[in-house]
Amino acid sequence: MKLFRLTPVLGPPAAHALRIAANQQWIEHTPIDYAAKNIYNKAGNGDTATVVFGGVPNLGSDPSVDLAANAETQGLKFLASSVRSMRLIGIIVEVTYRLVADRSRGISDLADLRGKRIGTIPGTSAEVFIRRLLETEAGLSWERGDYTTVAGNACMREPCGSNTLPAMLRDGRVDAFGIWETAVELGVRALGDDRAITFKNASIYREVYSLYSTEAKLRDTRTRARIVEFVRALNQTYDLFRAEGDDVYAAVSQNIGVDVPVLRSVWADHVWGPGSLGETLIDYLEVEDQYLAKVDNRAPFSRADLERFVDNSVYEEAMQG
Repeated sequence: MKLFRLTPVLGPPAAHALRIAANQQWIEHTPIDYAAKNIYNKAGNGDTATVVFGGVPNLGSDPSVDLAANAETQGLKFLASSVRSMRLIGIIVEVTYRLVADRSRGISDLADLRGKRIGTIPGTSAEVFIRRLLETEAGLSWERGDYTTVAGNACMREPCGSNTLPAMLRDGRVDAFGIWETAVELGVRALGDDRAITFKNASIYREVYSLYSTEAKLRDTRTRARIVEFVRALNQTYDLFRAEGDDVYAAVSQNIGVDVPVLRSVWADHVWGPGSLGETLIDYLEVEDQYLAKVDNRAPFSRADLERFVDNSVYEEAMQG
């Protein structure tokens, strides 16, 4: 009896739900939601993108997650502690953080923060911002006890609860705080223009909120193709975000629950777009990683490690489409 082997007929790829992990509370993630709902999911090819709550840790714990978004601080920390195959494949937004202080506490420049209580969220990019800003610009060291950090929570929309940083500043429980927006703007408004003073320096610290994947996801032909298409959708979204249309403000406001006038006042500190994935970014990451390695009591990454970590090939493909 002759046996016949049936050869399957290959049809078009099955529709796939691209899964993206991001903290959906913050402004920085909103291009991901916008691109998924308004561009990628409407492309008509059956593929969809779903945003789930999380970040870079999901790339190590959940095989169904294809992409993740986080600040570069968490990217470097997670690369060091867990998944060495993670890759930074694009910049979503670069944000200049601000520190707001109370003038009535005798603060007119950063040096006046010696001996003061400064609010932040420990272990985050905001804490890195405070420490690097004060050490570089004022010579103040947290390790030496030149100032005290106090833990608090973010608030994105008034009214702010008693455990949030804007309320703690208003009530005098901290003398200053530094974090992402719109919390700082709410702190400014809580004090009023006569008492609030802000400090920032993008050359010392700016949040590089980025898109990440893994080597395994990028090697898979179909998954990579979907990632490239999503990056193309993101590039269209950046154009819309830079144009600052009323529809964008409305979408972002509804997405994260912030008031449009407050959102407008902090928009200029957000530089939307793919940014540079070249030597400038690696230089910046190298300086930050040396700081994080000291804080986390580990060896810093080599320059070669960081060059492997930053993979610009996806954006190069996306720009060719």
